[in-house]
Amino acid sequence: MTLLIGLTSANALLAHHPVAAKFDLTNPVSLTGRITEIDWANPHVHLFIQVDENAGAAGNWAVELESTIELERGGWTADDLSIGDIVNVQGPAARDGSEQLWGQRVSRSPDGLVLFTLSEQAVDTWLSDRPDGPVPRWPDGQPRLGPPPGQTGYWINTGSGSLVEDGQNIAMDAEGVLANIQDADRVAPFQDWAKDLYVLRQRNVLRNDPLYLLCIPPGGPRQFQLPYGVQLVEQRNRDRLFVLMGSGNRNWRLIYTDERNEVSQLSGNDDNPLFYGRSLARWDDDTLVVNSGGFNEGFWFSNGGLPHSRLLQLEEQLTRTDLNTLTYSVTVNDPGTYTRPWTSSWDLQWVPGEEMPEYYCQDNRQ
Repeated sequence: MTLLIGLTSANALLAHHPVAAKFDLTNPVSLTGRITEIDWANPHVHLFIQVDENAGAAGNWAVELESTIELERGGWTADDLSIGDIVNVQGPAARDGSEQLWGQRVSRSPDGLVLFTLSEQAVDTWLSDRPDGPVPRWPDGQPRLGPPPGQTGYWINTGSGSLVEDGQNIAMDAEGVLANIQDADRVAPFQDWAKDLYVLRQRNVLRNDPLYLLCIPPGGPRQFQLPYGVQLVEQRNRDRLFVLMGSGNRNWRLIYTDERNEVSQLSGNDDNPLFYGRSLARWDDDTLVVNSGGFNEGFWFSNGGLPHSRLLQLEEQLTRTDLNTLTYSVTVNDPGTYTRPWTSSWDLQWVPGEEMPEYYCQDNRQ
């Protein structure tokens, strides 16, 4: 199998993006051709197939698939395809008219054997059969947010595509794209300019997201919304907690728990605002309360394109309610963007016995 070092067009180099940002879901295509190259790498696997004149749409087409992680969770591997195989590919074509399509279904020709397809049920099977149990605790009774010594595990978001104010029931996809743009008013208490920007990002199907375009770190609540989870590593002897991210470029965030001066830290440093801000935490019974500020404006702090300013302050609460559930709640206070503070919350699920997937958003952007 030949692995590509570079892809054939700038549009193919986007990181892990919403499908609708690049492909027109109303324009399905079915093509049959011979595989000329296979790029089995993140953020998206690519097949290149040569379509001849008799099959229509002649040319060397780039077929984009899900990440290696999601394909392998669904039971597919790079060995299921070989250079020279004749395949039929079905899926929506690229919006810009280039020879690219999103591979929703790949089957071998002429026998019709399905080689790649994904369903939510297939992808979710790896989360089944987890043992139930109480909240694991340290010897002093404090809840553990990570695995006990000698064990592995991490948290994955199964609850929210984006931040939505608690009490609102709004349909959106896993990337935070609204099913109905008229629901924008209900997402958060926007100032006028912020709502206009949010709606613009939504109408553009998030195609200008700096995480997708430039692999910019996912600061704020977004680190708890991305598809490949987070690990929480507690260094109690150093009074700090690491949040390690499985998406983006395996970035990490540091939270201090040593009761240092919160006022000076949370006011930030005007000359050095950060993607992850400055985070200080304390325990309130079984809930870790994290206060953060000092953010820059170079990232999207949530899926879905919610805007923020450098005035952004966050209060996050993490509560492990049982062995398999972590409730995450965040209160957003940004007087430069929203008319009042507001709160959003959802649950994350525990993936036991595994390390986070190996994922880098720039793997096939070299």
